[in-house]
Amino acid sequence: MLTILGFTMIATFLVLIMMKKMSPIAALVLIPALFCVFVGKGAKLGDYVIDGVTSLAPTAAMLMFAIVYFGVMIDVGLFDPIVRGILKFAKADPMRIVVGTAILAAIVSLDGDGSTTFMITVSAMYPLYKRLKMSLVVMTGVAAMANGVMNTLPWGGPTARAATALKLDASDIFVPMIPALAVGLVGVFVMSYFFGLRERKRLGVLTLDEVLVEEKESETVLVGAGSGNAKAPVTSGSGNTKTPVTSGGAGTGTDAEDDEEQERFTVLDPQRATLRPKLYWFNALVTVTLLTAMIMEWLPIPVLFMLGAALVLTVNFPHIPDQKARLAAHADNVLNVSGMVFAAAVFTGVLQGTGMVDHMARWMVDVIPQGMGPHMALVTGVLSLPLTYFMSNDGFYFGVLPVLAEAGAAHGVSPLEMTRASLVGQPLHMSSPLVPAVYVLVGMAKVEFGDHTRFVVKWAALTCLLILGAGILFGII
Repeated sequence: MLTILGFTMIATFLVLIMMKKMSPIAALVLIPALFCVFVGKGAKLGDYVIDGVTSLAPTAAMLMFAIVYFGVMIDVGLFDPIVRGILKFAKADPMRIVVGTAILAAIVSLDGDGSTTFMITVSAMYPLYKRLKMSLVVMTGVAAMANGVMNTLPWGGPTARAATALKLDASDIFVPMIPALAVGLVGVFVMSYFFGLRERKRLGVLTLDEVLVEEKESETVLVGAGSGNAKAPVTSGSGNTKTPVTSGGAGTGTDAEDDEEQERFTVLDPQRATLRPKLYWFNALVTVTLLTAMIMEWLPIPVLFMLGAALVLTVNFPHIPDQKARLAAHADNVLNVSGMVFAAAVFTGVLQGTGMVDHMARWMVDVIPQGMGPHMALVTGVLSLPLTYFMSNDGFYFGVLPVLAEAGAAHGVSPLEMTRASLVGQPLHMSSPLVPAVYVLVGMAKVEFGDHTRFVVKWAALTCLLILGAGILFGII
């Protein structure tokens, strides 16, 4: 019964948010609370929620201060050269911009933290997508898939968990997987190329000068709209005059939304008041040091971002009113993301507290036919797609993988093969509703979670299967 209720709860959540019948925050809170009552453990709902909140509190703290940190870095112009460099390379070609998004996300993912990757990638690429009226779900989908492949780095989390669960060396797991992961990453780049071609066909290609002229005209239109004048039509990427269009669920409409977009468009404004060109190398050094400290694990990540945010706020904006203004400017993102994380804590707390996760995992293992025993690595790779999507990495690697590995060992399949196969599902896992980082991605990109899910799931699953196929072909799995 708990198995059926667990799958039903997850399915209900996904259907409601994809059909936009409920907001993700409301669904993450109300649906598990309702199912907790169905299970007959409504009296323990408070304990489950507190346990979930306690486990995710460090993540929420990290995200809050990380958003402030990178928000300030955007304000002071740290990422402006990256944005302008990509724009010059891409020549306002949607195809190159989408491929550039995948490359940027993959490079930044070397720090091993998905939230940081998404904040930097969206900060750099969002203005380009908005300027050219490109689909924002393409940006979020490509970034999530690239980060999912790179998330298998030994310091990224899943590999370390798997190695700990089966008492293996992380390098023995990861190094042989590099060829298969490279195939998966190339697959993401190829898909990005075709997504970009589709966007190019829809929008056309502009020269750099045309885009910069359009930016100035668009800002003029938005300023006029904010002062009460009628909105003038803006120019699309094909050069024709069109009315404003929405993309990926993050369009324009009300005056409040226009004001918000106007603020976001100032990212590339070379005259904005928050720029600190004299402190550029200081900010760059602090950022590199922060990322290095994360990789080397000098301090817990939440502590690092707390220290970093306090330092850059104090140095770049020494006056208290200016610091308050910067905090207020990023309060919306902080509230949305941290609120989503704490709401997700209700979902995970009920799943784990009621035992639904354990019953779902055992059911998945029990339905494996006996004849598949010698092929348990392949089975594990396939199971990693739905299981890492529907449960946390902790639940899968510490709860399910040991059971699968024991079944594999009975048929002569080595723990190393089983562990490598278990990592295959990470490109899909990074878009799971149980991953806090995905809310950073869709929140900063102004994309509805349901829209992102509908777009990315099939392509992320294909990426996973590419890695699995390559692993089998190369004899890794």
